[in-house]
Amino acid sequence: MTTKPSREAKRMGDAGGGLALFAIAYLLFLYVPVLFLPLFSFNDSIFVSFPLQGFTTKWYEQMFADEDMLKALIASLQVGGVVAIASTILGLLGAKAVTRYRMPGQGAVTGLIMLPLFIPEIILGISLLILVNALDIPLSLITVAIGHIMLCTPFAMAVLTSRLDGFDRSLEEASMDLGETPWMTFWRVTFPLAAPGIVSSLLLAFIVSFDEFLLSFFLQGRQPTLPVYIWSQLRFPSKLPSVLSLGAIILITSCVLVFFAEWVRQLGTTGDRKVGVA
Repeated sequence: MTTKPSREAKRMGDAGGGLALFAIAYLLFLYVPVLFLPLFSFNDSIFVSFPLQGFTTKWYEQMFADEDMLKALIASLQVGGVVAIASTILGLLGAKAVTRYRMPGQGAVTGLIMLPLFIPEIILGISLLILVNALDIPLSLITVAIGHIMLCTPFAMAVLTSRLDGFDRSLEEASMDLGETPWMTFWRVTFPLAAPGIVSSLLLAFIVSFDEFLLSFFLQGRQPTLPVYIWSQLRFPSKLPSVLSLGAIILITSCVLVFFAEWVRQLGTTGDRKVGVA
């Protein structure tokens, strides 16, 4: 009677150990190459190779002295900030519509909103470039931002839809029954409960926009964004170390943003549980 449960437990333990090894191997495969980025940013050589030639911080000094790189960084930050806010607003409105109302063709409309996620970005970039030229709109950071908003809005809507579906709608109904207007109900009830999803949407849209290359390449004007600038500098070996230095800073910042987004998500989950208990 006791052999069967023990064999089952052993089998589950073996499966769990195998999954753990697979997870570790998968994470190492993804992140070990990335860890070489900050390592080579301190290497006293313009060549990315072993053995290391020594420790230096001159590439960081060179990076901060490169005005063109800093201008590209500022351009990406500006575009990313605008895109994050605009995409989150549009995504919140779309998520509110599909989770609180029923309308004819709702599935088709949602599919059209999500369509940019499934179209190859090179096709999307060429199409937007043709449209911008047809409308005689000059290429600039504005056209880059428009393209990024089209790409990031589906991400924002997906995050916010799952968030708005995740709390009790009776709270909104109770607010309406107590005499609040739909706008005040949204501001006082829906918005605070959706705040973790909104923060996650802002961070996700910003990261997607900041890292976007193809749409920026087709829609940029005279001022390139950072990914396009980095791509253009890879032809010059002397520029590579400073690019690695900037990449190391971006890597650390991205990790901080990811941990912050996860902390906000956990905070929202804890808040939902407290509301449910109350």
